[in-house]
Amino acid sequence: MTSTRASKSDPIKKDQPPLLAVHNEDIALAFDEIADLLALTGENPFRIRAYRRAAQVVRSLPQELAPRIAAGFDPDLLPGIGADLANKIRELVSSGHFLKLDQLRRSVPAGLRELLALPGIGPQRARALHTALNIQNLSDLRHALASHQVRKVAGFGAKSEARLQQALDQTTLRPSRIPRHIARQYGEAITHYLTSLTGVTQVTLAGSYRRGCETVGDLDIVMCADRELDLSSALSRYSETSSSLVTGPTRCTILLRCGLQVDIRLVPPESYGAALYYFTGSKAHNIHVRRLASSSGLKINEYGVYRGRTRIAGDSEISVFSAVGLPFIEAELREDRGEIAAGLAGNLPALIERSQLLGDLHVHTGRTDGTATIDAMSEAAQRAGLQYIAITDHAKHIGLLHGLDATALTRQIDEIDAYNASQNQLTVLKGIEADVLADGTLSLPDHILKQLDLVVAAVHDHFDLPRRKQTDRLLRMLDNRYISILAHPSTRLLTQRNGIDCNWNEIFLRAAQRPCYLELNSQPSRLDLDDIQVREAAAQGILISIASDAHGITDFANLDYGLIQGRRGWLTSTQVLNTRPLTQLRKLLRNTFL
Repeated sequence: MTSTRASKSDPIKKDQPPLLAVHNEDIALAFDEIADLLALTGENPFRIRAYRRAAQVVRSLPQELAPRIAAGFDPDLLPGIGADLANKIRELVSSGHFLKLDQLRRSVPAGLRELLALPGIGPQRARALHTALNIQNLSDLRHALASHQVRKVAGFGAKSEARLQQALDQTTLRPSRIPRHIARQYGEAITHYLTSLTGVTQVTLAGSYRRGCETVGDLDIVMCADRELDLSSALSRYSETSSSLVTGPTRCTILLRCGLQVDIRLVPPESYGAALYYFTGSKAHNIHVRRLASSSGLKINEYGVYRGRTRIAGDSEISVFSAVGLPFIEAELREDRGEIAAGLAGNLPALIERSQLLGDLHVHTGRTDGTATIDAMSEAAQRAGLQYIAITDHAKHIGLLHGLDATALTRQIDEIDAYNASQNQLTVLKGIEADVLADGTLSLPDHILKQLDLVVAAVHDHFDLPRRKQTDRLLRMLDNRYISILAHPSTRLLTQRNGIDCNWNEIFLRAAQRPCYLELNSQPSRLDLDDIQVREAAAQGILISIASDAHGITDFANLDYGLIQGRRGWLTSTQVLNTRPLTQLRKLLRNTFL
């Protein structure tokens, strides 16, 4: 939850707009667009890959880059960011523009850039359609599909036409949602701005963001002030406001430059809890609670809980729940998935807390695709409050250039043993992330796996296998007694790639029988398992490993995202593998080897 209280001694100057804010996602999107436009113009593929890699690096950073640069951080210290790209980052942070991007936009028709938003059309295919059929916008594409001209272009066919037609038909129907970690950048920025306004006492991000939903359609903000506030005028001065959609003394809706809609409610102190409750819960949750209130002769709205015309609660969320006979229900649970019945019965779970995570069982180093040494990752883990980590670099496999073979893994085992012998503050466990091959076998033989403390198995290819084959693949993997944890089980990437088609009931049943543990991958672009799967797996007695999948020293911050996802899945500390002290953890890991 993002909630802040404003200091009355820190007013904002009314005649001076705030500085332009540039977020990580703004930088990443600019680099992605440059890469797309370079591809459309047939530029050097190495340059294109450099921009795409830069976008990936910036997007994955857990902290905002702009304030770090303002404090003296040099962006060319980031992995894969050389002097030229670092200068471009500084340019965007300082001016809000990339000169290079502005030049490319002028050289490529705007309509042609629209094609890139369609699934199934990347820059190369868009360029092919433009060259062969002079397609310059979505309207041209629609006419070419209707006359079956697209299938005549090299690299396309009847199936390609059908997929493009379907994508085109869905462009106006597809909801615009963004991952929560991206919404967080914009939400925290506007929250900070609103908090700085004279008289504002509280500001909280509500809605699906506060519930911890993995994607967000818009932002809801509830705020309170101890004096009269011209909210519309204040929002018009906010540097990221693109347009005002609704203006009023207590309710405003704005559109940010990034395209995200923000709904802001200003309420008096005595209604703050009721408004926060009202604008946090899902529609189904709120309806259920209102029915419960109605059965007791009460009415709930954003201003309070009323018996007749008398307000009996509303200054806090606790008072709202108490008025209808419920204990406080954590925001992540307010989805009408049984939390109201559990509250009435006194059976709400004690949700997992960050302080209860003692370790991280999925960590990479520079030996494969990470960016730091074992020592550096261990020091960062200690700063994050952890007592142990597992180094799980990738095993060598086709498509992974820097994976560990048997010889390199043996060297790393020796290095970890030496590290553990040299200090006693944090323990490093010996692990590996082994690929699950298409037939369910692993990319390393058993005689190597049995030397490790744990083995993390993961699917990295063959995502499109039919449901039965994909299920059998994972079932065979689970037959390997050396597998400890199945990492990012569904393989999904939020808003980019759907998960594999698999019978998860069969997988959960086999994992519970073995036992094998399941990972909740905390990378904000994954959050895999999803909240429903987390709850189902835990209900079958499977312990969940909340793991950062850290590739650099700042990535342990990702654990917060996994924690929220786990809370949405009703996880308690006893259902999480890495809340165990090391001695207990080792016993649980050995059980998977039996």
